[in-house]
Amino acid sequence: MNQRLFIGGEWVEPDGGYYEVVDPATEQTVGLAPEASREQVYAAATAAREAFAGWSRTKPEERARILDATADVIQREAEPYAELARAESGATTAIARGMQVAVGAARFRRYARGALEPVEQALPPQINAAGPMGRAGVFGALAVRRPVGVVTCITSYNNPWANPAGKVAPALAMGNTVVVKPAPQDPLSVYRMADALAEAGVPPGVVNVVTGSAPAAGEAAVDSGDVDMVSFTGSTKVGQRIAEVCGRGMKRQLMELGGKGAALVFDDADLDSAVQGIGTTFSFYSGQICTAPTRVIAQRGIHDRLVERLAAYAGHLKTGDPAEPGTVVGPVISAAHRDRVESYIELGRKEGARLVTGGERPEFDKGFYVAPTLFGDCTSDMRVVREEIFGPVVVVVPFDTEEEGIALANDSDYGLIDYVWSGDVARAFRIAGELRAGGVGVNTIGRNMEAPFGGFKRSGVGRDVGSYALHAYSEVQAVVWPG
Repeated sequence: MNQRLFIGGEWVEPDGGYYEVVDPATEQTVGLAPEASREQVYAAATAAREAFAGWSRTKPEERARILDATADVIQREAEPYAELARAESGATTAIARGMQVAVGAARFRRYARGALEPVEQALPPQINAAGPMGRAGVFGALAVRRPVGVVTCITSYNNPWANPAGKVAPALAMGNTVVVKPAPQDPLSVYRMADALAEAGVPPGVVNVVTGSAPAAGEAAVDSGDVDMVSFTGSTKVGQRIAEVCGRGMKRQLMELGGKGAALVFDDADLDSAVQGIGTTFSFYSGQICTAPTRVIAQRGIHDRLVERLAAYAGHLKTGDPAEPGTVVGPVISAAHRDRVESYIELGRKEGARLVTGGERPEFDKGFYVAPTLFGDCTSDMRVVREEIFGPVVVVVPFDTEEEGIALANDSDYGLIDYVWSGDVARAFRIAGELRAGGVGVNTIGRNMEAPFGGFKRSGVGRDVGSYALHAYSEVQAVVWPG
């Protein structure tokens, strides 16, 4: 059955027909996604605007109930949802279940609680002397978080459940209404999320989902006069274009953009931990993840051992059909993206980096596969070191002194998440304070899902996750009165 758009609580036939969603592992058609016209995207934003007054006044307890019920539906339908996510994103079955659908449900559950978090902060009273502003007196004040309004959520292709849920759930918890524009490569899961929200009782127009294979749908979702805020996850290049439009309209922005995470590994590091952490670049989403530690900065004393062990680690990873048990490395999202990653591998060779392992295209009859690839003997001026590749490719740059390592880590246009591995934890924490990144992992790639998430420099604007997301999807209003 052809998927229809979700606008104003109704399933709507698209003006532009349909386009194919392709399984990256089999190159077979997973389903047909609707091609929205600009007018339909504007209609979705208008529906969200009309629904805003009612939803923003809904009691927090009711918003919490609906978000909780949405999580219930997602958990009930976890298996078919995970199967769809695996098919359209190319994620392994384990990743689709545990890091896509399960995390999506967990985020709706988290922001059901978030809807009940206090929105008022009492400020200290202030004594004002008599003057042009009025008589002397004591003035009280509150800082109150209010919903922004209509939020456009433009989501990434690497996680069609966790990423949209991480935008939609906190936005709704704060009383906003949303227009969701999923990535064109794997949008069908987001329509299943709309199903779950509708079953949970979300009012018409509060959530709208529109799709398109061309830029026009996304452009309309940004430039609509009914949109007050844009939350975007994707490339820095596209984020910059969105920011320009938002700037002209004074729209709020939440931007989670590219990354080139530095993994700073010192001589005294636990190499088992470092190899396992860095090795996730090869396995999680086949390197299609902005938080990956793709840029290894290794101190001379352990450099050769680290390179050797990373090569061995990559060589033991099973690459193949993501539906098969034991597969760790699946395909990248599309043929075009495979070509892009392969062009960077060829560029690394031309720049003089040493290809330690990988670099070839695995011999499968179908699918967009790239072998886990490791480059050694890299320098900080190489493009493979400086630019985001977004694939299973790791580069290693040697360093001697602590100061040199920190300088190399900071020598990047990006600053999303960096990592430090050292047996001296006090030193690792001190170095974390020197790194120009929105997050730093100390001897781990693990995440605390209440910690703020976002980037420095060209890695983004704003912070989300945990209660920080509730702040991101709100405006702050000052209420002042005489005592």
